Amino acid sequence: MSVTEPLQPPQEQKRQPGRESEMRPRPEYAPLVAGSGRLRDKVAVITGGDSGIGRAVAIAMAREGADIAILYLEEHKDAEETARLVEEEGASAIKIAGDVGDEEFCRKAIEQVLDEYGQIDILVNNAAEQHETDDLSKIESKQIERTFRTNIYSCFYMTKFALPHMKRGASIINTASIVAYRGHKTLLDYAATKGAIVAFTRSVSLALTDKGIRVNAVAPGPIWTPLIPASFDAEKVAQHGSSTEMERAGQPNEVAPSYVFLASPEASYISGQVLHVNGGVVLNS
Repeated sequence: MSVTEPLQPPQEQKRQPGRESEMRPRPEYAPLVAGSGRLRDKVAVITGGDSGIGRAVAIAMAREGADIAILYLEEHKDAEETARLVEEEGASAIKIAGDVGDEEFCRKAIEQVLDEYGQIDILVNNAAEQHETDDLSKIESKQIERTFRTNIYSCFYMTKFALPHMKRGASIINTASIVAYRGHKTLLDYAATKGAIVAFTRSVSLALTDKGIRVNAVAPGPIWTPLIPASFDAEKVAQHGSSTEMERAGQPNEVAPSYVFLASPEASYISGQVLHVNGGVVLNS
């Protein structure tokens, strides 16, 4: 495949974390397999659950029987569509809008989930933002703090408030990234947060082993989500995914099964691990 041949139409969005409704083509979110009730009677809280990987995970978990709490920033149209798709799977959905980088919002969101469902069995820390910068000296402290608040502070906050209500057998799943292992020359603060998420996952898994709560992560490679046109120029968006062995970007519904697996009973002997869904890229660590 020629490196100049577009893999998807050139496009840009001017705001983070992006709108799925404005993408072309739209990401593929429909589950690839039939459900078998693996998450029946469970409640899953998913940050960044309105679109992209979060949407695909919400629908896949709903197909397996879980009710879903969708946390998102302000992408109301995307969140409404995700809730509708969850309900089409026969599950219940609630939408909670706000900034997961704010500790008080996270506390109130967990309270709202408990008021609605009375339990939390699965926490998916998936919300993220990224900002491309070609010169380290241009990265302002405001950007660094913002990226860390959204990507890693939120993991601490959500876990902190959800944990007292999670019982033995519960599961926490964090979204890391291939850049935690390979780095990225223009996503410096983003890559740093994803490395922190890997360390957070491993550390919290050790802390919670005695409680019977498993903590794992998924490290996607280049996936076709709203964050891509919201982060890169049109030329880079057109080539997104070309660096993988499969020479294409992955779809959200190709990542979602890893989250379902890690949340399900068959992953009962897995904790502190990272699943790599990256189009065949072989990593050294």
